[in-house]
Amino acid sequence: MKRLTAIFIAHALLLAQAASAAFADDTPAKQLFGAKALPAKMNAQPVGFYSKGCLAGGVAIPVDGPAWQVMRLSRNRRWGHPDLVRVIEDLSQKARRDGWNGLMVGDMSQPRGGPMLTGHASHQIGLDADIWFMPMPDHRLTYQERENLSAVSVLKSGSPYVDDGRWTPAHAKLLHEAASYPQVERILVHPGVKKKLCDTVRGDRAWLAKIRPYYGHHYHFHLRIKCPDGAANCRPQSPVPAGDGCDRKTLDWWFEVALAPKKPAKPSTKPEKPKKPRYIRLSDLPSTCASILDAPDVPAAAAEYAIRASAFTAPALDIPKFDPLAILASKPIEARKPAAATGLVPAGDIPVPTPRPSN
Repeated sequence: MKRLTAIFIAHALLLAQAASAAFADDTPAKQLFGAKALPAKMNAQPVGFYSKGCLAGGVAIPVDGPAWQVMRLSRNRRWGHPDLVRVIEDLSQKARRDGWNGLMVGDMSQPRGGPMLTGHASHQIGLDADIWFMPMPDHRLTYQERENLSAVSVLKSGSPYVDDGRWTPAHAKLLHEAASYPQVERILVHPGVKKKLCDTVRGDRAWLAKIRPYYGHHYHFHLRIKCPDGAANCRPQSPVPAGDGCDRKTLDWWFEVALAPKKPAKPSTKPEKPKKPRYIRLSDLPSTCASILDAPDVPAAAAEYAIRASAFTAPALDIPKFDPLAILASKPIEARKPAAATGLVPAGDIPVPTPRPSN
């Protein structure tokens, strides 16, 4: 009897463990990573690919710098690999010298990378950052302004082409500076922005190869750096194709196919089967991501990246509770709601007609 009881208990434990594992594996990875307020206490390391991975040892760019301000602080997406933070910091200073008052920094990554609760198929390994197409204002924005201020599109209203009343040589110079960094792998912009550069840039055009057209990206540009040296677990993206990317075959496709008005679909007589959304699970990510997710937090005070411009001291923000833990506690995120109530968007990028030029 004792032996049977022991076998029964062992069997029950195995079933419980299996059920627990199944539940954990069924949870969208974006909920698991979105619930983490601080980075993993590990050496900085991007793991996996830009759209399927995670980040160990992430650091936060300060909310204010000599020539940058970080937007949408409540999202807690100002984290990245130290190499990315250094590029942003340095670019902000060069941009200011070129006449761009400073950078407005949008989403980078979550503290431990991974899929985000909303938006962005990439930004998962701490090597991506969004920079607004508008210079920093002359005053320091309040917390509320950072939440509510809207970026301004550089396109004509209702058109896929750039508005010449909004576009300036400073925009082109900023992109040129960003592309000049050897660490920068590519920069994603709206096809209209790419076309504007193709039509107007004179002289050296080699840097245009890094400027890649893609959907959206007319309020901001997407800066992506390469896998850092020695990052064995980081999977690089394919190199950008040869040439400046301004040939008709590459560029015109976006306007003739991707951005062309769509014909209305013919009504179907067959009832459509509801599609079950497919989310990225933890098991879909590199196995190291589970360890990163479970690792202890870096102390909040140690997570902030040290600004090289040591003479600069940012004044205190106008929110006494500004720290990642307080923000998550005071502003609950989707990860704290039941899965059925989140309204999550299925994993994956924006559907793209195929074939399309490489971006």
